[in-house]
Amino acid sequence: MLSLTSDIRTVYHKWPARLKLAGLCAATVSMSFLSSLSASLAACAMVGGLYAVCGIPFVKQGIRMLRPLWVFVVVVAFWHLATASLAEGATTVAKLVAAVALANLVTMTTRLDDLIAAIEPLFHPLARFGLNPRIFALSVALVVRFIPVLAHKGGQLVEAWRARSHRRPGWRIITPLALIALDDAEHIAEALRARGGTAPDT
Repeated sequence: MLSLTSDIRTVYHKWPARLKLAGLCAATVSMSFLSSLSASLAACAMVGGLYAVCGIPFVKQGIRMLRPLWVFVVVVAFWHLATASLAEGATTVAKLVAAVALANLVTMTTRLDDLIAAIEPLFHPLARFGLNPRIFALSVALVVRFIPVLAHKGGQLVEAWRARSHRRPGWRIITPLALIALDDAEHIAEALRARGGTAPDT
């Protein structure tokens, strides 16, 4: 849970975490301005090219990381189908896939410690108020790590529900998903305490 870094070594593992995070932010903001389907598909192709540089095994691993996204894709697709705006829906889905795939690429090629080290300077001004910047940096880094894991478990809950019922799960999986998140948070807290809490590694 604390580490989703890929075991497949790539050229991106050597890149500084700050550079990757800055690139992710810039690319995500840029993609939000895309309004045409062709431009959104081009963004997907570019992200796919970044994965392809690392070889087929890494590409397959990246695709597996995207599996939990299908639930959101289906929701967006049905909404735009109902509103007769398929082109707009396809554009939204393409941008969503590109953005999440790019975020996964950063997550898969960056160690948690490196993420914390890259984010922590942003919170240094809080030290003037007696707050620990490392705690905030750790929180942000854990959110980045936790989202794909929680999305994957949400997808598993949906599949389990559909195996037992013909009705759509909808809001019914919210409570078990919240309990899973709390349980995982407890395990993470125990792991952090075992490693010395929020104190930096020495």
